[in-house]
Amino acid sequence: MSLPLSSPLDAIKGIGEVTEKKFKRLGVNTLWDLLTYYPVRLEDRREEKKIADLREGETVCITARVFTPVSGHPTRNGQTVYRATLRDESGFLPVTFFNNRFIKDMLVQGSDYTFYGKVTSNSGRLELISPEFEPAGREQFNKSVVPVYHATAGLNQRAIRRAVLGVLELVKNSLPETLPKALCAENELCSLSFAINEIHFPRDMENAEIARKRLVFEEFFILQTALRSRKILSRSASPHSFGDTDYSAFTALLPYSLTGAQKRVLDEIITDLSSGYPMSRLVQGDVGCGKTIIAAIAIFLAVKNGYQAAMMAPTEILATQHYEGLAPLFGKLGIAARLITGSLTKKRKAEITAALQSGEIQVLFGTHALIQEDVVFKNLALAVTDEQHRFGVRQRSTLTEKGELPHMLAMTATPIPRSLALVMYGDMDVSSVDELPPGRQRIDTFCVDEGMRRRINAFISREVAAGRQAYIVCPAIDESPGAELKAATAYAERLRADLPDLKIGLLHGRMKAAEKDAVMADFAANKISVLVSTTVIEVGVNVPNATMMIIENAERFGLSQLHQLRGRVGRGEHKSYCVLFAGNLSEATIERMKIMVESGDGLRIAEKDLELRGPGEFFGSRQHGLPELKIASLANDMDTLIKSGAAAEKILRYDPFLEKEENFYLKKRIEEFFRDKKDFMA
Repeated sequence: MSLPLSSPLDAIKGIGEVTEKKFKRLGVNTLWDLLTYYPVRLEDRREEKKIADLREGETVCITARVFTPVSGHPTRNGQTVYRATLRDESGFLPVTFFNNRFIKDMLVQGSDYTFYGKVTSNSGRLELISPEFEPAGREQFNKSVVPVYHATAGLNQRAIRRAVLGVLELVKNSLPETLPKALCAENELCSLSFAINEIHFPRDMENAEIARKRLVFEEFFILQTALRSRKILSRSASPHSFGDTDYSAFTALLPYSLTGAQKRVLDEIITDLSSGYPMSRLVQGDVGCGKTIIAAIAIFLAVKNGYQAAMMAPTEILATQHYEGLAPLFGKLGIAARLITGSLTKKRKAEITAALQSGEIQVLFGTHALIQEDVVFKNLALAVTDEQHRFGVRQRSTLTEKGELPHMLAMTATPIPRSLALVMYGDMDVSSVDELPPGRQRIDTFCVDEGMRRRINAFISREVAAGRQAYIVCPAIDESPGAELKAATAYAERLRADLPDLKIGLLHGRMKAAEKDAVMADFAANKISVLVSTTVIEVGVNVPNATMMIIENAERFGLSQLHQLRGRVGRGEHKSYCVLFAGNLSEATIERMKIMVESGDGLRIAEKDLELRGPGEFFGSRQHGLPELKIASLANDMDTLIKSGAAAEKILRYDPFLEKEENFYLKKRIEEFFRDKKDFMA
């Protein structure tokens, strides 16, 4: 085709400025955007039924004559209902439309039309409500397989279908082939032109599946090739190759031995650190599996080899915990460590930044304050981020820019399904700490309703009387009219009234950092026996004496988040429990809660979470920069994801910079990917 696919939509006949603006609301700006605006489902309208064979609740296609003229009748609520009667050789059927004053001109008495709609019952009499219709013999969409799209105000299904048909007519099966012929043959993939045509207006459902197979493969393939090529391009020689990798001096200070999983992951990290290339590795594992000590050993090796290291955490509580837990160990080894957060005084911050720039400080812990412009390292060689997904990609990138090609180590306690890891971290190596230290007990988990409230409160009282502590997590800070959510502030007040003998604390995100730190210090010291909190405690609180986790409105949380919250208990020697109060026990909620009750396997829970909620909401935030997938599903297309990843690896082995002629259009798509996904690729 002569018209570039980047052309605006007004290149299509019939699309003017007003319609173009409506498409832009859907994120459709160019011809290519429209071609890849895939339907959410397909309706098979090929099978016709006779009026006499209709059943209530089914969606059908019928051809019938307008037997009576359309008549309009006003209703009490100000609407106008338009009715007519349809007839075929088997019987009669009423048809009803609402507030469509043009329907009298569109449906002509005595003419035949093909109708498609849902059969409903009105006082025991079947009828069609607002069906789609076309003149019989001139059907454009009925009597075929029809796409259904996400629509927007003023842009209905018919308008979107006509626009798609318009752009398909423009390209006329001449789309440039993105994938090499050999790759398509090897994976039994149809051509791109066939796939684009058949995903929108397939001849039959089999063709639609053939088209989807190609487009899912291509979407995953482009994404993974982009990530892997980025990894190749970034493999410049590292100025920080670690020659001394003996960490026995550090482990000698620990009161326990490393697990087999910790040793294995450390071996992988050490291989990276001594490879001559910058490390880019993600370490994932459940809460309590020992990821922090792995990071501490990597930091120790950086300093031992004459460099500086930084560790960034998403909250001041977590950054402080890392600093207070590790600084004493580093101090015994003669390593100077400091903490920098937003709450530091200007004078104290100036002292730290000066000592850091001179090299006097060897390890810097901190929050986002680490990446401020005035924080300058002398020779940063290792950057560690904890709870990696909580940072935007720009923040992680800014941290690594504090040094010259430093090694990058990311950690997350949110188990990441393999499919999500391949997409989100395709340019990183992934290690899993899949073994918990000895002594970690299973946390008994229960899902209950309000009928169990008194018994649970009594259970809390017994645990506290035995010297234990409890968390109560609420989804909101304050109560709001009409919302059926437990709010932390009001909950804490009620609990103080109901359980006057207990020391109740309150923690939420609107409190000042100093207030939060004071509350957590009191809870850690057992001056507070029950801590009512929002999810601010999800990350980074380590109180081994806490044995109960009560989660209110549990149905409002994702499974992975529930698993993380549950991981706050069971960290000491005492038996621990998690109680999920679910206010809305729908079928979906029961299924989700059942998984939490039955399983303590973070990865299994994460896989189910991905399946139920989709990747965009997996972390409860979009700041991780996940690219939007238009047709592929990370939950359901795992096999294709693996095959396309293997294909990407194969192509990059023989053409690492995509310079060969057969990869010309593939390279163009990769370049477009980098251009369009700046945040993701940062």
